[in-house]
Amino acid sequence: MDLRLLLIASLSVVLGGSWAQQEGSICTKASAQSCGECIQVAETCGWCSDENFLTVGQSKSARCDDLESLKKRKCAANKIENPRGSIAVNKDKPVTNRKDVAEKLKPEDITQIQPQKLTLTLRSGEPQTFQLKFKRAEDYPIDLYYLMDLSFSMRDDLENVKNLGTDLMEEMRKITSDFRIGFGSFVEKTVMPYISTTPARLLNPCTGNENCTSPFSYKNVLKLTEDGDEFNKLVSQQQISGNLDSPEGGFDAIMQVAVCEWLALKDIGWRNVTRLLVFSTDAGFHFAGDGKLGGIVLPNDGRCHLENNMYTMSHYYDYPSIAHLVQKLSDHNIQTIFAVTEEFQPVYKELKNLIPKSAVGTLSSNSSNVIKLILDAYNSLSSEVILENSKLPEGVSITYQSICKNGVESSGDNGRKCSNISIGDEVFFKISIESQKCPSHGKSEIIKIKPLGFTEEVEVVLNFICDCQCAAEGQPKSKKCSGGNGTFECGACKCNEGRIGLSCECSKDEVRTEDLDANCRKDNGTDICSNSGDCVCGICECKKRENPAEVYSGKYCECDNFNCDRSNNKLCGGHGRCECRKCICDANYTGSACDCSLDTSTCLAKNGQICNGRGTCDCGICKCTNPKFQGPTCETCPTCPGVCTEHKDCVQCRAFDAGPKKETCEQECSYFNLIKVSDRDKLPQPTDQSYPLTHCKERDANDCWFYYTYAIRNDTKEVYVVENLECPAGPDIIPIVAGVVAGIVLIGLALLLIWKLLMIIHDRREFAKFEKEKMNAKWDTGENPIYKSAVTTVVNPKYEGK
Repeated sequence: MDLRLLLIASLSVVLGGSWAQQEGSICTKASAQSCGECIQVAETCGWCSDENFLTVGQSKSARCDDLESLKKRKCAANKIENPRGSIAVNKDKPVTNRKDVAEKLKPEDITQIQPQKLTLTLRSGEPQTFQLKFKRAEDYPIDLYYLMDLSFSMRDDLENVKNLGTDLMEEMRKITSDFRIGFGSFVEKTVMPYISTTPARLLNPCTGNENCTSPFSYKNVLKLTEDGDEFNKLVSQQQISGNLDSPEGGFDAIMQVAVCEWLALKDIGWRNVTRLLVFSTDAGFHFAGDGKLGGIVLPNDGRCHLENNMYTMSHYYDYPSIAHLVQKLSDHNIQTIFAVTEEFQPVYKELKNLIPKSAVGTLSSNSSNVIKLILDAYNSLSSEVILENSKLPEGVSITYQSICKNGVESSGDNGRKCSNISIGDEVFFKISIESQKCPSHGKSEIIKIKPLGFTEEVEVVLNFICDCQCAAEGQPKSKKCSGGNGTFECGACKCNEGRIGLSCECSKDEVRTEDLDANCRKDNGTDICSNSGDCVCGICECKKRENPAEVYSGKYCECDNFNCDRSNNKLCGGHGRCECRKCICDANYTGSACDCSLDTSTCLAKNGQICNGRGTCDCGICKCTNPKFQGPTCETCPTCPGVCTEHKDCVQCRAFDAGPKKETCEQECSYFNLIKVSDRDKLPQPTDQSYPLTHCKERDANDCWFYYTYAIRNDTKEVYVVENLECPAGPDIIPIVAGVVAGIVLIGLALLLIWKLLMIIHDRREFAKFEKEKMNAKWDTGENPIYKSAVTTVVNPKYEGK
């Protein structure tokens, strides 16, 4: 049930509240069995708690519908359960205005975000929106920790950093009067293959005559302090070390700087103020997984492991992952400034995109520009505010809209941030939180919203509306529920386990299906609930339609409000309502489809008579009693002789200079005014005039038709005539002759082709017959009786063969 309700509620948010019919469909389709289930479907769904609300055949879930539908179905307003969400501000301390405060404030007394705590009561599908104000405070304290790579390639940079403390302190005093600085250094994990583990190399990892300190992973040289001279003194005592590979173990150091916050003798000394971490290096970095090269497989645990200001577990835990580092930096409100050389700018810019509230600056080869780099990066970071929130409970979503400097508004991902904020500027964020379902435990949840890099946060307590108020007033073991077999709440029975029915009157174990079904057949028929419902405990619960406005009803679901007669593709002609498959017509309408109007105003003629006294008004339309009359009010008689025949010759002679009266036209036909029009549509129409008008259609001697109207207006006779005759078109001789000739030629060609084809077929048959006889012929192999040899043999009579 929960998944189904969540799916439906999500759909309601997508469709929007403007689609009332679709929302109604969602409410009714959910088949909610209680008020609590109903209000989880969508914010537009309500539950009618009126005990007598349901009609015969309706199921309990019919109480759940959209609010407008419930009102139309006559549910009283005070019986509609529709709880709404709310917002309560619990802590609303104004943002600090330093102009109103003369003395120096402690960091915990400075407020930059307002309000600080709210309580939201959420109903599923209904967002609650509130506004946060952020103001960048003046003279806000800053803690800066300088974390430096002390591998051999940074030896020239160390010289320039030795005087960094006092110089940076002087510059930062221009921004804030409360500034502290600390220093730490890192090299690499102290195992192979990152460093050489030979005894000599462990003492001095550098080659040649260079004097270097033993390799180490991370060292907290100086916790945060206001003493710039102490910074210079301790940094001056530092020595360069060395390692074998190019990437360094800076991530181990960053993790320890972030998490070692307030542990005794181990802490960095961070306060709840603006926290800046300057990471200075000229090389890349190792990250999670690289420790396997040294046989280190345990993931970084994200805890502080400083002993005597040295990181002691570098050989035991792997490097942290980028995501792990991002989490810890965000949890501890640390803004990171990567001061790296030109060569590694692309790498650290990609890293910056993964770490919110971080900046990258180009470090000169000897770190001579480090102060300018820090100031530029700080100004860039502090001029941007980005909101983030803690993990949201399941089913809860949050959206942001920013109203930044000069009233610039943004939404979506950009709605979380504002840029180019100067000290004293105020920006606003509209935050909407929405729940799609009640949490399974039903308890309150707390989320926190804070600007990245700042210690202040807003606590938002979320309470969920999971049931209706009327449910708390339920009557357990109510007599209304079949003698105590359920709880009567919100106008309906909530049955105990094993009981079913609107009044919990049946037991699932005691009643057979056959007995129940018999009570659901009308007139002992075969159809259960008229095939339009389900038999539940011997009572028909009618099915629901796709369109929530269409419903089945009746004891056997034999009625509906959508199978009545239609007119103009509208149910009951749009002039009535459908009840039990019959139209109940509105006033002044009758008929099976309410398509017959009793209003006679449409049948009134210009003279005030109904149908000009020539017919009756039937359903708002004139039915002329004399078939020769026609028109909306029986005003036209196209076939009536008299007027048209009488004036035909005069109209013909004056309009077309033709006809029998052509010679005497001026003497006999000047008794009317003639007006010519271009086509028949321009002729006056009977409904357009308040005076008698006759339409005429006549034919001349050439079988051409002409159209005109004859009318008498203010004793003046007027004739409107179409200036063009409608004559039958004569035959076009040339195409006919050409067609006949072409037909004869084509027929001749066709006959020749047919003859040629027949001859070819005949010749092929004769040749085939010849070939067949040739193959079957049997020749005599004896001598030809008429053959005479060309050789004559002469025998010498004297020859004796000797």
